[in-house]
Amino acid sequence: MQTTQTSSIKRVYCLYRVSTIGQVDKNDIPLQKQSCREFAKHQPGWVIQKEFQEKGVSGFKISADDRDAIQELKTAAEHGEFDILLVFMFDRLGRIDNETPFVVEWFIKHGISVWSVNEGEQKLDSHVDKLMNYIRFWQANGESQKTSIRVKSRLRQLVEEGVFTGGVAPFGYRLVKSGIINKKGRELMTLEVEPREAGLVQIVFDLSVKEGYGSYIMANYLNERNIVTHNGAKFQPMTIKRMLTNEIYHGFYVRGGVRSKRIEELQIIDDDIFAQAQEILRQRKVNSEEKTNIALLAKSSTMLGGNLFCAHCGKKLCSNSFVDTYKTKDGVTHHSKRKYRYLCSGKAMHRNECDGQSVYVASKVDEVVLEALYRCFDKIKSTPKSAAIEKKYKAIVSQIKKEIKQLEKENSLLERKLKELTEEIASALLGDSKFTPDILSMAIENTKNKLNENVSCLAEKRHQLNCKEEEMGKIDYHYEQFRGWAEEFDSASPERKKMIICTLFKEINVGRGYDIEILMNGSYEQFVA
Repeated sequence: MQTTQTSSIKRVYCLYRVSTIGQVDKNDIPLQKQSCREFAKHQPGWVIQKEFQEKGVSGFKISADDRDAIQELKTAAEHGEFDILLVFMFDRLGRIDNETPFVVEWFIKHGISVWSVNEGEQKLDSHVDKLMNYIRFWQANGESQKTSIRVKSRLRQLVEEGVFTGGVAPFGYRLVKSGIINKKGRELMTLEVEPREAGLVQIVFDLSVKEGYGSYIMANYLNERNIVTHNGAKFQPMTIKRMLTNEIYHGFYVRGGVRSKRIEELQIIDDDIFAQAQEILRQRKVNSEEKTNIALLAKSSTMLGGNLFCAHCGKKLCSNSFVDTYKTKDGVTHHSKRKYRYLCSGKAMHRNECDGQSVYVASKVDEVVLEALYRCFDKIKSTPKSAAIEKKYKAIVSQIKKEIKQLEKENSLLERKLKELTEEIASALLGDSKFTPDILSMAIENTKNKLNENVSCLAEKRHQLNCKEEEMGKIDYHYEQFRGWAEEFDSASPERKKMIICTLFKEINVGRGYDIEILMNGSYEQFVA
């Protein structure tokens, strides 16, 4: 608590605050300072001894406990260093309704008079004073919330309209002047594709999707070629992951959960390639025990991986290699060629009970899978696209539409029945019905349950229909992709071959005696069924 002063001089500390750097540029603090100095000059005995400034500090978002100026003022008050705390307006102390009123109260209880140039002195002599103190900051808090909502709403609108709302340019783009002047008289910036970097972005997506490169391998690939980020730094795995998930590369701004309309001039990556990249990232994130059909390591020496499982216990088959060493009679040590094998991760590592083999020779498994693969390729080469579309969808879509029509008819009947039963209740209560209220209530309940069940089923059928129609929209892409694989497979790199197999076959189950079951991805199975 401060000591009592014997002189008439009143020591004044001032606090000036602005929420944004933009307000600093507009000289808001000098205006606050000038007003406070003019005000103090006309008060008897007031002497400004110290001034505190907070630049770019939000009184709405930042607690007083985290504001150095407030904490310094509190310490000075406890040591009795000043008598009056002067601000331009009380909201300079803060705009948090459940905190700032008590900050003011704290200073007053410690013998400090709290003044505002525009609002006078805040006293707490009565309940009305305390109420007004709270109401003032409650209103200030509300204004900050409204401002925040307006700003966020406007940003969402701008994003939806496809307007760049600020920030650094992602790799593959550069900032250029848009020719649009905002309310503050500044020219807004926008994005433009940077051709050289755009080509590198395409390489990142292609190697990730077609060759199975992971983020670490991809980062090393770029760093080995002395390619750097916009700020001159080396590429990190997390930088690659952010690049692969950034929707700007297929033509969309995304901010605050809002997605813009398509901006065609900014699209670098084809939609299907982008979607495949997301699926690869998703599958690589899942628990290792879950079944996925993406090769986790593109650089492994075996052909299969990611979707290879034990047919007996369901665990993944991992791979390793070995070299046989032996000595001949003359004492010379010989080494065989390196051999590869697949191991059941459950049985070989004693993780669970399994009645299958522990080890499978990789070449035998690969041979069976390759035979199945070439049969698929021969089939796709002889399958016309139109026949594939008709075969896959005509019967299915027709059946779903028939079921939807039947459910809609049943629902109409159930709604009419429910209305009749409800009307019959009134007659039953008057004794004019051959049914008792209890029987009618039971019938109404059963009808409601059946109607709710049908409504849920109808929603599910409509969802199925939408999915099939969406699949039909992608049929051209999957067909051409499948045919492209058939043409390129023999000359493709080992990494590319692995990604083709893992994408085409969703699951390969290997059993005792090399009994192998191969399940195709549904998007491609339609062409060979």
